[in-house]
Amino acid sequence: MEREWVVEESVVVAAPARDVYAAVADPRRMGEWSPEVFATWVRGRAVRPGTRFVGFNRIGWRVWFTTCQVSAAVPGEVFAFRVTSFGVPVALWGYRFEDVSPDPSEPRTRLTEYWEDQRRDHRGAGFVSLLGKVFTGVPAERRAEVNRGGMRATLDRIRTAVEKG
Repeated sequence: MEREWVVEESVVVAAPARDVYAAVADPRRMGEWSPEVFATWVRGRAVRPGTRFVGFNRIGWRVWFTTCQVSAAVPGEVFAFRVTSFGVPVALWGYRFEDVSPDPSEPRTRLTEYWEDQRRDHRGAGFVSLLGKVFTGVPAERRAEVNRGGMRATLDRIRTAVEKG
């Protein structure tokens, strides 16, 4: 099977895009949503392009951190961030928000989470792939599969929380 470099998963949330965006675009809340992230440290108060944060992650007994920088933050449209390890690109994570309401009185938003593996076409790709396997226990070739499952869980948690209000 050929390695997957990009993964996307979507869910429809019964809420306006601005409400869904507000829940997703605060890295401090990632621990509520993601099955891997258990904490974040955000540099500064405002979250906008350029904001840096550290994600603390866990799979089983394995614990590691990621260094991230917000690359896009357009309310109700897109929120994305780049992940690096020792300054080497690892991944791009993001969320897109699309109004899919046939009736304006019943807001519905398609929330799409996406991930792109950045561990290719540069000098440090092999190094960060090896680090990823050592720290996470997941070889680079299986990361897309693991992320797909995590994304489904994340999107379901976001949908449930936002719809409850």
